[in-house]
Amino acid sequence: EVQLVESGGGLVQTGGSLRLSCAASGFTFDDYSIGWFRQAPGKGREEVSCLNGGDGHTDYGDPVKGRFTMSSDNAKNTVYLQMNSLKPEDTAVYYCTAPCTVVAGILTGGDYWGQGTPVTVSS
Repeated sequence: EVQLVESGGGLVQTGGSLRLSCAASGFTFDDYSIGWFRQAPGKGREEVSCLNGGDGHTDYGDPVKGRFTMSSDNAKNTVYLQMNSLKPEDTAVYYCTAPCTVVAGILTGGDYWGQGTPVTVSS
């Protein structure tokens, strides 16, 4: 059974940083791509990043490029999302998903989703 468990969310001031974690079980990163999406209050789900489990390449959504970095620790079956230079518009619940896909620059989530971890950026 595939399970994704996010952690690391919280309250941070504008310009601050947070690191989210997503612990995965039921599959190995070598076989899957895994990504992050977010959903702000009253808005639809928005793409954040997608890491290709095969070659390690990561794609990012335009709003987070240059500020967010995704990484993985295959030994721990865990991926991370380092978020820097946070803005109030980054406030959202952040979800881990697998497998993610990227087609023509559009990131899409997969069949499996975690429960989400909330991030609030105060102005």
